[in-house]
Amino acid sequence: MDESYQMSLVKRIILASLLGGLVVLSYVVLHLFLVPVAWATIFAYVTWPAYRRLRSLMRGNATGSAMLMTIILSVAFILPSIWLIVLLRDELTAAYQTVASYLANGPHKLPELIARVPWLGLWLQDLLNQVSADPMALRAQIAEWGRQWTGEVGQLVGGVGRNATKLGFALLTLFFIYRDGESALDQVRRILRRFLGDRLDAYLASIGGTTKAVVYGLVLTAVAQGALAGLGYWVAGMQAPVLLAAFTVLIALIPFGTPFVWGSIGVWLLVTGKTIAGVGLLLWGALVVSWVDNLIRPLVISSATRIPFLLVVFGVLGGLAAFGLVGLFVGPVILAVLMAVWRGWLEEQATVGTGAQG
Repeated sequence: MDESYQMSLVKRIILASLLGGLVVLSYVVLHLFLVPVAWATIFAYVTWPAYRRLRSLMRGNATGSAMLMTIILSVAFILPSIWLIVLLRDELTAAYQTVASYLANGPHKLPELIARVPWLGLWLQDLLNQVSADPMALRAQIAEWGRQWTGEVGQLVGGVGRNATKLGFALLTLFFIYRDGESALDQVRRILRRFLGDRLDAYLASIGGTTKAVVYGLVLTAVAQGALAGLGYWVAGMQAPVLLAAFTVLIALIPFGTPFVWGSIGVWLLVTGKTIAGVGLLLWGALVVSWVDNLIRPLVISSATRIPFLLVVFGVLGGLAAFGLVGLFVGPVILAVLMAVWRGWLEEQATVGTGAQG
């Protein structure tokens, strides 16, 4: 008996070692494609109801409906991106010329409303005097900021598709997820159910609910904030409202990040003597733009995920730092699964305690 048990144990150890080695080798082969696959999975899950309706309209043609859905999403992503890049190039040039021409006509004095603010007024006036006295230094500094900002944004967006090849892999993966996703998910469920049992349903529900909530709570509210802020920039008379709105959308992906954008622009308007426009933009940002961030986003995310919004914020920021842009969604999902495991353990302990008392 002991000898057969030892042989069985040795076989299990060998099998586990071989399986672990295969997993490591598979990661080495596939790790370059994990980010495109993650993005394709997120987009496929969020748009799955639309795909199912399209497949129903095409009488169950999985291949044709998957191809059409992939083409629709590709066009919806690529064409607006090209238009935005062309538009931002022109507006960025206009914004730079506006700032440079204003500072070149210095020196300037701050409005009394800003100059009377303790510490801040004196610091802003000194800064304005310095940049007005040496316009070439300002141009060099702006160029350096632009280089750093471009590098950081390029690194951030690189998780989505640093080049056309990664974007192509993501779209190719999206097609196969649409076509074969239900079959693959069924296989994964059968395998995981052997290890997790009935708890698997709770974990999958947490992953799905968190993914949808983060997409709607982060992306849609960021777009809404960018649109509202862009309207404020346009009314305030800014030279590049679309550029500023796009930058606001990017910063709005990070919770509570938008005040740094519209607040800085509002202060700039005050510094340049446009007091009414500056005060109006600051009020618009505080009462309207931030209202979306401070109220709608927590309600959407917390109500759907059943986890505290603060934990979602930590998941977003931590995931962004660890995994890049895709971490905006991966981080909260990991924490949501952790909360589901925690709740399952508490329920089991409560059931065991009740059974022991009975």
